[in-house]
Amino acid sequence: MPVTCREEERRLTAAVAGELDHHGARSVMEELDRRIDAARPRELTLDLGGLTFTDSSGIAVLLRTHRRMGQVQGAMRVVNAPVQAMRVFRAAGLERIIRFE
Repeated sequence: MPVTCREEERRLTAAVAGELDHHGARSVMEELDRRIDAARPRELTLDLGGLTFTDSSGIAVLLRTHRRMGQVQGAMRVVNAPVQAMRVFRAAGLERIIRFE
């Protein structure tokens, strides 16, 4: 599962593409952890515009990433989440925890 990151002035943008299921979730989490540890960003924008499918594994990725950003005292937002993904995230109540735009 590809994760493309770019960093600018302690702002990290991570674009996730493809299917975010149990097969790809671990590699996405590991890549995001590496990037957060290296950049220590004030803000992470997780761009899900290239996501074609997610299941409960996507919930785990978002929750873990949100927790990691809290550990480095940064903020997180999710942008461009597809309709199918938003259904999954809404069902889990993630909108109460994570900022979606």
